[in-house]
Amino acid sequence: MRIHLCGVRGSTPAPGAEFLRYGGHTSCVAIAHNDGDAPTLILDAGTGLRRVTGLLGGPPFAGTILLTHLHWDHVHGLPFFSAGDRADARAAVLLPGQDGGVQAEELLARGMSPPHFPIGPSGLRGQWSFDTVAPGTFKAEGFTVEAREVPHNGGRTFGYRVCDGHSVIAYIPDHCPTELGPGPEGWGEYHPAVLALADGADVLIHDSFWLAEEVAARALLGHVAADYAVGLARRAHVRRVLLAHHKPDRTDEALDRLAARFRADLSVAVAAEGQVIDC
Repeated sequence: MRIHLCGVRGSTPAPGAEFLRYGGHTSCVAIAHNDGDAPTLILDAGTGLRRVTGLLGGPPFAGTILLTHLHWDHVHGLPFFSAGDRADARAAVLLPGQDGGVQAEELLARGMSPPHFPIGPSGLRGQWSFDTVAPGTFKAEGFTVEAREVPHNGGRTFGYRVCDGHSVIAYIPDHCPTELGPGPEGWGEYHPAVLALADGADVLIHDSFWLAEEVAARALLGHVAADYAVGLARRAHVRRVLLAHHKPDRTDEALDRLAARFRADLSVAVAAEGQVIDC
């Protein structure tokens, strides 16, 4: 697989000179089967989705967009996706089913329709479809995807495990394991769902919104310490972990300091927008 990190920021975009090296776009990862192929599977549709148009080099998008949940920073890019909003595009949007069985398009329209936005989801040009998924395994664009529910405040949230038959990527950008207890270090429980998603993965892209010293005061806001992501990777025997979903005011210099904390572990890296990973 070739993995394009199109947005690695959390909560809200972070423009400005102090955010240039790690990027200011919110959550979006684009996956292609091979290095010469166009991405056909997209994980989350934050403002980083705009970068996918450039990856395609002119043709329309034809593929699937998997949403981990419906918070703004994971859906704001949908109406600004130029390669998807055209007559010859095809996009299937899949999102976690919510309590009450509300239809996927209706759920998206709650945040994307007048008076909040000029058009609703059905106003996007091309062949768009919207559906919900339940925890379990399914096929999408030639990939095998496993979805499991993970704790995160404010709506049902999934983590995804994506396999092409050779390589595995685990994607858990929003995660609040302290909801299940403090765990062995006080950073949250290493619970069965997240261990299964990460088990033996080639790449784990994980929430690292907080520093370890911030968790006690901030844990109820729905995120986790970077140290938890590293601890999870070790327990699950992950080959490489990318610390992502950066706090919006975490500057390049601050993220450099975060990287320095884990410099001795060559399997750990701080995710940066525009980064390309082959696995």
